[in-house]
Amino acid sequence: MPHLRDRRARLRDEITAGAPAAVRRQHDLGKRTARERLELLLDPDSFIEIDMYRRHQSSSATLKSRPYTDGVVAGSGTVDGRRVFVYAQDFTIFGGSLGQAQAAKIHKVMDHALATGAPLIALNDSGGARIQEGVLSLHGYGGIFRRHVEASGVIPQLSVIMGPCAGGAAYSPALADFTFMVRGTAQMYLTGPDVVAAVSGERVSHDELGGADVHGSRSGVATLVYDDEESCLDDVRYLLSLLPANNLDVPPRAPAPDAEQDERPALADIVPVEPNQPYDMRDVVAEIVDDGEFFELHEDWAQNVICGLGRIGGDVVGIVGNQPQVLAGVLDRVASQKAARFVRFCDAFNIPLVTLVDVPGFLPGTEQEYAGVIRHGAQLLYAYCEASVPRIQVILRKAYGGAYIVMDSRSIGTDLSLAWPTNEIAVMGAEGAVNILHRKDLAAADDAAERRAELVAEYTDEFMHPHYAAERGLVDDVIDPAQTRAMVARGLAMLRTKRRRMPERKHGNIPL
Repeated sequence: MPHLRDRRARLRDEITAGAPAAVRRQHDLGKRTARERLELLLDPDSFIEIDMYRRHQSSSATLKSRPYTDGVVAGSGTVDGRRVFVYAQDFTIFGGSLGQAQAAKIHKVMDHALATGAPLIALNDSGGARIQEGVLSLHGYGGIFRRHVEASGVIPQLSVIMGPCAGGAAYSPALADFTFMVRGTAQMYLTGPDVVAAVSGERVSHDELGGADVHGSRSGVATLVYDDEESCLDDVRYLLSLLPANNLDVPPRAPAPDAEQDERPALADIVPVEPNQPYDMRDVVAEIVDDGEFFELHEDWAQNVICGLGRIGGDVVGIVGNQPQVLAGVLDRVASQKAARFVRFCDAFNIPLVTLVDVPGFLPGTEQEYAGVIRHGAQLLYAYCEASVPRIQVILRKAYGGAYIVMDSRSIGTDLSLAWPTNEIAVMGAEGAVNILHRKDLAAADDAAERRAELVAEYTDEFMHPHYAAERGLVDDVIDPAQTRAMVARGLAMLRTKRRRMPERKHGNIPL
């Protein structure tokens, strides 16, 4: 028996140590090994590995080596004491390429995560499909994608790209709820630079084609981008602290000061009274959430709307807000997409929604219309309409036209609508309305500018005064800006036990 124990211990030590030369090459590329990454991610001594001895069964002459683990370390551990399931592709073995055995291990971990109701984390570092195993590799990817869809809205799914993620493999992070990428080492694309050059003649580097900044700011595929693996995995841990384990749970509550009595007079100074003056909506969010902590998502993509998670009175909330610093805070097709996906995630995982409104409308122009701004705007409209979590709208200044409706207005089901005294809720701004309604009057006036100013003042007094919507029941209260944090906290407490029964159906048909 001692001999068998020694033999087992030596084999396990060899497997966990990896091939020294391959480990050195990984470090030379500026990357940690799969096991080193898991040590950073998980609580100490919490990892339970499964299928350590798994090896490929291929008879291909080009796959003579049969290393243990088959290029992925898989299992379960804890993050701050909470159970997660995880797999980390091992680039030191066959470049982390996916074959039948590796796919089976990943399938097993995904099945366990779904069955136990625990978050799934994928650390991706792979050259793609293992060509030597042919269609079996493609079949393995299909099984991964199907499981992603089955788990969608049931457990949180996080993909972390820390190396190449090419070809069909890129669909796995695309199906996840959140995708993290590390600058300099992570690349993600369907067809690599060589194929692009052969087909189109365009010469592009791996990083220019699918690097972290490309997906963080242009494609929107990456939710968060980091300079190094350590800070990336730190934020994976932090994000998990804001999420429930599954769709039947609620997000973890944290101790917090009494937000329901907390006044923030600085809010009135942050937001200019003049409707066309810009400001940073993040400053408003910082005054509303506990300790100013706001975990922003897609920070560099569709910057005219901000989305992220924070706590108010200890409870996790999802915050959507127009950003007057960028394009005056208008909605466009990408901002609508960004906000819609975030709203649907929050609704799936029992996270209340707070919507901060200062929107002059949808961005006009042929580029937007041709690119389907109607369809994309409808995605955000659909997301809010189907959301059954507590929803609170706060109108700071402008709320014009269809964009007012889409930003969680009373008409589409918000539970509580609050407005500042600076609110302007209308089909359009007073200037635009007067130009349309009084075109003939202005044309006949001796002094068109003076007459326009008179008509604008009349229109504003009649249709855009601060209590116009409240008088008609479309706003529940006009509040002092300093009371915003307190009023939102009270609203969340009031709505905490909200229940909404949806019509029985297979699923809706969101305008994708």
